[in-house]
Amino acid sequence: GAEPMAIDLVEHDEEFVVTVDLPGFERDDVDVRVTDHTLHIDAEHEERTDEDAEQYLRRERRHESASRSMRLPDAVETRGVTARMNNGVLTITLPKVEGDTARTIDIE
Repeated sequence: GAEPMAIDLVEHDEEFVVTVDLPGFERDDVDVRVTDHTLHIDAEHEERTDEDAEQYLRRERRHESASRSMRLPDAVETRGVTARMNNGVLTITLPKVEGDTARTIDIE
């Protein structure tokens, strides 16, 4: 079944850092997509165990999937996003878009 994933968003001056608990998932199971304002995380994992390979007396398939979309408070620089997986924890770093967001206007 689909489990809700635990997700944490921390905002820093120049970036957002999102951590996601994905126990039982491998790096290859996880798909991360990001648009300007939204982060999509899809995780899918399938495991097969054959009890008796010769006669297939019992075949179990465990299928796990989890999916979350999260709206980001500010636009992010999609090209600069990095993600890494460590011990079932996915960490995504999303740099904020620089420039237009806080432009100082010179007074003439």
